[in-house]
Amino acid sequence: MARPYCIYDVFTDKKLCGNPLAIVFDADGLDDEAMQAIAGEFNLSETVFVFPSLNPAHLARIRIFTPTRELPFAGHPTVGTAVALAEKAHEGRDRPLDIVSVLDEKIGPVRCAVSLRDGEVGFAEFDLPKTSTQIHFSVEREAIAEALGLQLGDLCFGNHVPSIWSAGVPFLLIPVNSLAAVEGVEFDPQLWERTVPFCEGALSSAYVYCRGGVHHASHFHARMFSPDMGIGEDPATGSAVAALSGAIKHFDGLGDGHHPILVEQGVEMGRPSFIHLHIDCKEDKVFRARIGGRAVRIASGILDY
Repeated sequence: MARPYCIYDVFTDKKLCGNPLAIVFDADGLDDEAMQAIAGEFNLSETVFVFPSLNPAHLARIRIFTPTRELPFAGHPTVGTAVALAEKAHEGRDRPLDIVSVLDEKIGPVRCAVSLRDGEVGFAEFDLPKTSTQIHFSVEREAIAEALGLQLGDLCFGNHVPSIWSAGVPFLLIPVNSLAAVEGVEFDPQLWERTVPFCEGALSSAYVYCRGGVHHASHFHARMFSPDMGIGEDPATGSAVAALSGAIKHFDGLGDGHHPILVEQGVEMGRPSFIHLHIDCKEDKVFRARIGGRAVRIASGILDY
């Protein structure tokens, strides 16, 4: 069967930057095994398969696969698919256009807002379907530092310490005290697998971050490594930033109000990505958070399967 697909670079407004995403439309008839094999064939960090929603009020139902397993939720697939579906549905229409829709993911319904402007790359943001919560664990910091090729003294800054958080996908968030330390990470997947716990049925991925960044506007600079997902290093990880929202609130003691935060990732890979995080706090709790970014189409074609 001929199925159209496209590839978008996400969390960037420049082609061949950001995080590439494959989107397969008209996925009806594909079973789990076929989708996993196709995701392995694309060999990108994630591939999305688009189905009609079971709820007629929702835009579509999507399933998200890494090269090795399915995810209940992910950031750059949500942003990229929301932009792709909006551009596909409104091709040729006058702009500006602002579209609000809902994508059904394994985690549940995800509300997305897309902005299309003449001469600009599409922008989408979505409400986190699940508030980030901490998963308590016990791991020696020395072992974490060794798995990252860092010194123990490189770990931690301010009140930030290594901790596991999840907003649908768990990550071991590892604060380090300088941009140089993040750049100097030499990730050892074998040591990592012997060091960290399984959470929610999967090996925790490593999200290394520090304050500041290469770009003057960035609040945090990060790298992500996930051997369990079949990802050596990821250029942009929205689900990790979703998890990070809980850590930022917890360790930085964010007060009530609105907190816009820009996270850069992928710089060391030559694929700079910029993830917009907005945290709204009320009565000393995160009551709403959302993630946004741009997405630009880089390729399209037909999948003969």
